[in-house]
Amino acid sequence: MSTTAITGAQVFDGEKPLGVTAVVIEGGRIVQVGGEAPTGAEIVDGSGATLLPGLIDAHVHTGRDSLALALRFGVTTELEMQGANTRDRRGAISEDDSVADVRSSGFALTPPGGHPSELFPPDFHPGKPTGSGKGGGGGERRGEPPYHPDATSPEAAQASIPQLIAHGSDYIKFMIDDGSVEGHPGLPMLDQATLNAGVAAAKQHGMLTVAHALTHDAFRMAIEAGIDGLVHLFVEPPTDEIVALVKDAGVFVVPCTVLNASMMGITGGPLADDPRVASRLDADWDATLRSCFGHYPQGKLQDTLDSVKALADAGVDLLVGTDVSQAMPFLGGLAHGASVHQELQHLVQAGLTPAAALRAATATPARRFHLSDRGRIAEGLRADLLLVDGDPTSTISDTLNTRAVWRRGTRLSA
Repeated sequence: MSTTAITGAQVFDGEKPLGVTAVVIEGGRIVQVGGEAPTGAEIVDGSGATLLPGLIDAHVHTGRDSLALALRFGVTTELEMQGANTRDRRGAISEDDSVADVRSSGFALTPPGGHPSELFPPDFHPGKPTGSGKGGGGGERRGEPPYHPDATSPEAAQASIPQLIAHGSDYIKFMIDDGSVEGHPGLPMLDQATLNAGVAAAKQHGMLTVAHALTHDAFRMAIEAGIDGLVHLFVEPPTDEIVALVKDAGVFVVPCTVLNASMMGITGGPLADDPRVASRLDADWDATLRSCFGHYPQGKLQDTLDSVKALADAGVDLLVGTDVSQAMPFLGGLAHGASVHQELQHLVQAGLTPAAALRAATATPARRFHLSDRGRIAEGLRADLLLVDGDPTSTISDTLNTRAVWRRGTRLSA
């Protein structure tokens, strides 16, 4: 069994900087933090660099090719918020150290014709580029479609929860959206009774629950139902009332500021122009990143940034997520892996310290999604690691200065 020692690097352990210290990996695990490199170990010189836990994107829609792209940017885990990469379908992905690892909600509870159906052109058929996307396919059990839950009544929602679990969902997602933010007001939407019943059933089965919600009212519905996390941020300006409601509920929030920016007509063009990003994107992803959703042009990104700061100041757990899906311009402004780094920059722009932003992409999502084997640099954990030139604990954009990536101790080839 080979042993690798990363020496001379500043270490950020997922929660705090440790200073310059050696990290030793063996058999896919971190076996030593600190001390001297073992005799005979392969030495990776980390001088002038910072070693981070592999980054976690806590809101994606993905497939194998997208997971490979994410890993090239140091994102070692993606958390799918609608898709087919459930436990029963991802065996090959779990064992493939050339792609990011993945967890998935399976398909979310939403009424027939509800969100996200309005996002897609009438002739759209998901699955072509990567088998990913908000309507995605992919995975291992190709002979049968993914399980789609029934959200037509409280009883149907309750009955769908054990089916989702049986089909390998890692957590349960609920869509609370009438289409107004996306420019399609009047979409069928979960009512409070159906949402309450579904969340209660999920909790009875010990499942983590998350909700898609883009407005204050949707946040209130989710919190009334007892949701564990909100995987978006409202587009309106923050109020003391809504911030207090979120704080008092103890929920986590995945702001997806990059998604809000895209909804407001802001493209990812400046990110695509960064040579550290351009060198890793093909033409389809470059075009997608340079596009945007553009459904909510009346919105102001500063309102989202103000909400991020208000929630952070209140002590709410914030998690880095992007809502990236397929390489298609109508789902634009986002790209797997790259947009995580943009999100980190947005969090710092909002007023978080770089260390707080890094926690939101490492230790905090691991803790809130019960991924106890990753998200930190500590003995016994997975050797999912990102080595970057510079010091992102002082200059957050240094996260893009990739020197090396490891997934389960296997170094990604250049």
